[in-house]
Amino acid sequence: MNLFDLSGKVALVTGSTKGIGEAIVHRLAEHGAKVVVSSRKADACEKVASAINKERGKDVAMPIPCNINYKEQLEQLVSATRQKWGKIDILVCNAALNPYYGPQMGIPDEAFDKIMGANVRSNHWLCQMVLPEMVERKDGCIIIVSSIGGLRGSPVLGAYCISKAADMQLARNLAVEYGPHNIRANCIAPGLIKTDFAKALWDNPETLKRSTAGAPLRRIGEPDEIAGAAVFLASKAGSFTTGQTIVCDGGATI
Repeated sequence: MNLFDLSGKVALVTGSTKGIGEAIVHRLAEHGAKVVVSSRKADACEKVASAINKERGKDVAMPIPCNINYKEQLEQLVSATRQKWGKIDILVCNAALNPYYGPQMGIPDEAFDKIMGANVRSNHWLCQMVLPEMVERKDGCIIIVSSIGGLRGSPVLGAYCISKAADMQLARNLAVEYGPHNIRANCIAPGLIKTDFAKALWDNPETLKRSTAGAPLRRIGEPDEIAGAAVFLASKAGSFTTGQTIVCDGGATI
């Protein structure tokens, strides 16, 4: 038995048209899963799904655009996935946002609510939607992409860090509640990864050197290095891991 084989599994991944999310759908498909590619823009979803289907030589990726801030769109996302493939075995909550950079005392209420809504509440909603079928099947895996921001304070990303700490607690609560049904819930906490989301921290050599100076590996991470953790958690290899936050940060938090 291949510990990382995902054949027969269906994975729904939010925010999966670029960066970490895109790497995750590619690698889950590579290991045998059927994947749903989802983000707000339909053309971006189509592009990534087409690339995966071309790589695999068969229909294993389906594009479904969705704005995670709207419950009805999340319901349509889940419904369309089931209509196409009959089930959802693996839920990866990767989509997140951060519209504010600055001291926490200065954040507008609207920005605070937007961060909490997208980064925490949407994950909660999605879990509510997929958990009943996982309970019935006595099998399921939930992965939330958090951040090392949830492990330490920040003078400029306070609300974002609060939301990412909340995601870690969401995974722990789900693990406790649904472990008896053979459902696992975990977080991945990336450090600095080479994505558009973090471009300001690596887009020139001097900035990159400063950004990575405090990490033992002295380098930025690649999206695939987070995707590997997702494959582990979704597969037999991770079947005894639940309620955890797996930190992938080049050692930055140690």
